[in-house]
Amino acid sequence: MPAVPTTIALLLVSNVFMTFAWYAHLKDMSQKPWIVAALASWGIALFEYLFQVPANRIGYTALSVGQLKVLQEVITLSVFVPFAVFYMKEPLKLDYLWSGLCLVGAAYFMFRDKM
Repeated sequence: MPAVPTTIALLLVSNVFMTFAWYAHLKDMSQKPWIVAALASWGIALFEYLFQVPANRIGYTALSVGQLKVLQEVITLSVFVPFAVFYMKEPLKLDYLWSGLCLVGAAYFMFRDKM
């Protein structure tokens, strides 16, 4: 499989783990001591890194580090919004749209030489 689609797929999986590691404890462990939440988050983050590190290594064969970072942020928002709405039960806000449009602009400027 080509480097960029492989990178995107791995980063999507990585971001699911990352999002749960960073935010799920706010809902699921709110009554537990913070150290318990931190240890659980570290356990989840291990799986994040098992996908993120190969994603960046593969991606760097075809993309610059700046392009990898912007790609990561676009994927992060595309994973975070459904997580916030469906898992955390937060209302869908226009702020997500505006943030997404800013990232589209960032992606345009970072990838325009490949267009």
